[in-house]
Amino acid sequence: MLRTPTSELRLEILELMKDPAAHFPPGRLGGTAEDGVTAEAVAVLLGLRSEAAATHLRFLADLGLLRARRVRRSVHYRRDEIRIAEVARMFEKGW
Repeated sequence: MLRTPTSELRLEILELMKDPAAHFPPGRLGGTAEDGVTAEAVAVLLGLRSEAAATHLRFLADLGLLRARRVRRSVHYRRDEIRIAEVARMFEKGW
């Protein structure tokens, strides 16, 4: 965990994914809240290219802050609340 999600954009993505139903439309772009959020949905919401959104999502998944799951032909991401809480505790303790 030498890399951290210090990018404002990555922090914004994590914040938006707290409540995916409120920020990402169901169906074609966002799937369902249970499926998670696609890179395309993040790209449309934040005005990014799909490749850039996918890079940010993969980075957060590599850190363990998001869980990735393939649904048909796309990858859907969801927050890993347990891991996010663990990381927050490490930083509170002055890791």
